[in-house]
Amino acid sequence: MSKLSESEMTFWDHLDDLRRTLFRIAGFVGIASLVFFAFMKSIFDQVILAPSRNDFYLYQWFNEISKKTPYFPDFITGTFNVKVININLASQFLVHLTSSLWFALVFSFPFVIYQFFLFVKPGLYSHERKNAGKVFFFGNILFYLGVAVGYFLLFPLTLRYLAGYHLSIYIEQSVSLDSYMNTFLMVCFFMGLVFELPILAWFLSQIGILNREFFNKYRKHTFFTLFVFVAIFSPTGDPLTIMLFFIPIYSLWELSALVVKRKPVEVED
Repeated sequence: MSKLSESEMTFWDHLDDLRRTLFRIAGFVGIASLVFFAFMKSIFDQVILAPSRNDFYLYQWFNEISKKTPYFPDFITGTFNVKVININLASQFLVHLTSSLWFALVFSFPFVIYQFFLFVKPGLYSHERKNAGKVFFFGNILFYLGVAVGYFLLFPLTLRYLAGYHLSIYIEQSVSLDSYMNTFLMVCFFMGLVFELPILAWFLSQIGILNREFFNKYRKHTFFTLFVFVAIFSPTGDPLTIMLFFIPIYSLWELSALVVKRKPVEVED
């Protein structure tokens, strides 16, 4: 049977296409999860738990720089090791499962986005399809860049500060496995989504909701608001840590300003 054109398809035809798309995504993610499950023990030791040890590259780099420039806060320099403990019987197995799924989702991100693009492609004009290809390419780059910033910079600094914070000398500091993983996933994978903000800005610009005039008007307000927000919620209040958190986030604002339309979209009669 010949494939129906977009105008001939009913609501149930679209729903059937969406169902097939979701099945393909679930199948791909499921297979990727099994692969990551098989190698998760090595990934856990060499990747996930790497920031908990003193030989992590960022800590060594800061120690080398501090020998020449002694302006780093105390929690960044010196030796550092976090004792991660398990306090729930089933936690290690559940973390094994959930970590495999999360890594599979990150690995499958380009495939997932591409499948949704194929779903909406029949309803797009030719120039919109070309733009969608560029968005797909840069969207993936931004997502993985966000995950990298979260893993290589933000999570280690957050972990190092919080794990070294002492409320009382009578409290022995250890980190539970569940707490470690929740922070790891929140910082690393959430940053991947945050880095998609320029793509969201581009989409809003295409449908006439957002334009560069908005960014020019509120640039100073945003700069101040983001700086205050980062200063309050960063692990520590020292200038170095604030700037390490502030620069990536504010850069997303400026990148969003570059990808939106210069003027509001004019609707033709």
